[in-house]
Order: sequence, then C-alpha cells, then structure tokens
Amino acid sequence: MHKLGLVGVRTSWRTIADGEFFCTECGGDRNYRRRTGKRRLTLLGLPVLPRGEAGPVLECSSCGGHFGLDALDHPTTTRFSAMLRDAVHTVALAVLAAGGTSARPVREQAVSVVRASGFTECTEDQLLSLLAALAADTGRLPGTYHDGRDGLDPCGTALAIELHEALEPLAPHLAPAGRESLLLQGARIALADGPYAGPEREVLMTVGTALSLDEADTERLLAAARTPS
Repeated sequence: MHKLGLVGVRTSWRTIADGEFFCTECGGDRNYRRRTGKRRLTLLGLPVLPRGEAGPVLECSSCGGHFGLDALDHPTTTRFSAMLRDAVHTVALAVLAAGGTSARPVREQAVSVVRASGFTECTEDQLLSLLAALAADTGRLPGTYHDGRDGLDPCGTALAIELHEALEPLAPHLAPAGRESLLLQGARIALADGPYAGPEREVLMTVGTALSLDEADTERLLAAARTPS
C-alpha cells in the first residue's frame, strides 16, 4: 500500500495463471504468478474508493519482483539450451545436405559438432538416416536445382525456411560472439574435406542472414575459418 498520510492506495492482487520464466532479477529460471489487481483509495487503512485496474504483471515467486508480460519473450535457460541444440543440429544437416556425406572427415566433424551441442549420443548413422528421411519428405529440405536436376537445392526455399525457423528465434538471445560461433561450427563441417563448395557457401550465407549477421561479417568469418590458426 502507498501511504499518503492518513490516505493511501492499496492494490488487491488476484492470480490468474502461473508458469516458469527467466527472472532477470534472480538471474535464472523461476516460477511466476500472472496477476491482475484492483487499486482502491484507503482512508485510515480502510478501502473507500476504486482507483482503477493494475497489471497484468508477472510476479516472481522467489524475489517477489513484478515484470511486464514481455518478460515471457525471454526463453528460460532450459528452453534456450534446447533452441541452441536444435540450431546446431539444423546447421549441421544443412551443410551436409549441401556438400554431401561421402567424405569421412565431413561426417566425423558434423557428429563432433552436434555432440558438443548437447546431443551426446549422436552417431553418423543417425545423421545419415535423418538426411535420408528429410530427402524423402517433399515438404521440407528436398527440392530441385534451378536447372531442373533432382536433389537438394542448397539455396532453395525449403532449406532456407528450415534454417530461418531454427535460427531467427534464437538470434536475439545470442551475443554477437555466440552468433559468430554458430556460423563457424557450420563452416568447420564444410571445410573438413577442403575448400567450400559453392552450395556449402550458399548455405552458410543463409545461416549468417538468419542469425542477423551482416553479409560482410559473414564473408569475413567464412574467410577467417579457412585460415589455419
């Protein structure tokens, strides 16, 4: 209650939903209560006149802080980790689809990258099986080349949609270094058997776009990845 001498304003809160969110005050995942309230003018502690509605707000169950509903736009730590794993997995599959899987170093690098992202049980067979399944699903990755050949068009609409769906929701929550790291993981897969093939470069440029990287920055990072450290 806000005190104004003998007069104050009291808010009566009512919980209408609950859930989990990332609390910026606590710095981690916490439970919240979504609350609305009614303000009333009080005299000597007794409510006398309505003063309008309050909220809705999210109230952290740990620190008691109140936050706007836009706090739900920030993924929880658990959700963020899942989004990042899925993004790495999608980039790896896209690079493999563009460059092919015949070279063993490429397959091994793809498995290493995917395992490091959190899919610790990933195997070559699993990636190859998933690529085969995607190639049989005409609604997703597969398409036709611009000259009419059958196969996976690395710059086709379906593949671009896959990448944008996985990367665009993640990009605002990644620091610039994180977005660059994700691109470079794809670059390392493509370079495992030699210089970039044209389709691989097209896919990686699409990755850069989906991660909100400038074209010049994407080109710089791809060139840097080719230079032995």
